[in-house]
Amino acid sequence: MAIDFTWVYLLFFLIPLLVRLVPRFLRQQKMKNHNPDQTFQRQQFGPSPDGITRKPASLSEYQKDKLVLRELNKGPKTFEKIQKNTSFERNELNSILDGLEKRGLMGVKQKNGLFGPRVELYVTEKGFKEYHS
Repeated sequence: MAIDFTWVYLLFFLIPLLVRLVPRFLRQQKMKNHNPDQTFQRQQFGPSPDGITRKPASLSEYQKDKLVLRELNKGPKTFEKIQKNTSFERNELNSILDGLEKRGLMGVKQKNGLFGPRVELYVTEKGFKEYHS
């Protein structure tokens, strides 16, 4: 009589699945029961738990440029990463990047990636000097 080890396969396939699904389910339940007003106040006035600096309510154009240049100085970035880290609106960030590119403070590289072409933004030497001055 052969010993049946199918339960071992179930264990190996179900545990990773449950490890991914249970936290998602708990996070969804938590989001259903939270107060959005408290979340907004914490994000606006409290320290950020993920370490991302949130922009104040009103910034001058110079401060916005500096904020974007800071992100670019951390290395080549995509538009989405910069938008996530600075929390600018899409149109606002697009106009800031256009202005920086026209002034020669940043450049754009087309790269062929594994999933097709992508655009990377990088700071130029002039932009590096501008940021650190």
